[in-house]
Amino acid sequence: MKIALVQVASPPGEAPDDRRARVGRLVAGARGADLVVLPELWAAGYFAFDDYARRSEPLAGPTVGAARRWAAELGAHVHLGSVVERDGRGRLFNTAVLVAPDGRIAHTYRKVHVFGHASREAELLTPGDALDVADTAFGPLGATTCYDLRFPELWRELVDRGAQTVVVPAAWPAARREHWRLFTSCRAVEQQVLLVACNAVGVQEGVELAGCSRVVDPWGTVLAEAGADEGVTVCEVDPAVVPRVRAGFPVLADRRWGRS
Repeated sequence: MKIALVQVASPPGEAPDDRRARVGRLVAGARGADLVVLPELWAAGYFAFDDYARRSEPLAGPTVGAARRWAAELGAHVHLGSVVERDGRGRLFNTAVLVAPDGRIAHTYRKVHVFGHASREAELLTPGDALDVADTAFGPLGATTCYDLRFPELWRELVDRGAQTVVVPAAWPAARREHWRLFTSCRAVEQQVLLVACNAVGVQEGVELAGCSRVVDPWGTVLAEAGADEGVTVCEVDPAVVPRVRAGFPVLADRRWGRS
């Protein structure tokens, strides 16, 4: 299984259509990958809070539509990161979307833990209230988004629902880069999952993003880590690593608290 992490910058003043076209060219450079992953809210720009309402879109909107085309063209699963989703009642969500190689939407996740510290996300967006796991060609896959890394109970629920791979789009600031490295490694080991985390880069509204997108296996081995620039990082992974580690070191089977 080949994974491509596509780090994206969201510079101010760039028109949405221009950004989608530019990101499409980056995604084209991931040809040959089985799973292509992008960051959180790259289309709107995570820190462009005043633009959330204007750049919100339904799941039938232009960003998901672009990802569906990319997936079909590459013959790959494309996790587009997340978009500011507008539902039929006018509510806004931070929604992660996985598109299958045939162009269908295979999985969605509305971010549960919207961020409030030095951010207006919690003010503007509605928290999600559901978790789901998708069956894919490379095993059961779930998703969390950015700040969710700090809440292990959410991750344990995903594992209880069968997740073996968890994708994490993010817009994690450089000021907390070491927290990013810590939590991505910790969640992978603690939950015995293959963790695929793609972070944003560049500067948004004066905030520098950390980059350092990572793939971490359930033994804690960092299989790939990107730098701080826009671009594509590719690595090869054996999806069987998750059942192999879980069978060889059965931490999850030894739980005595919190099991239903």
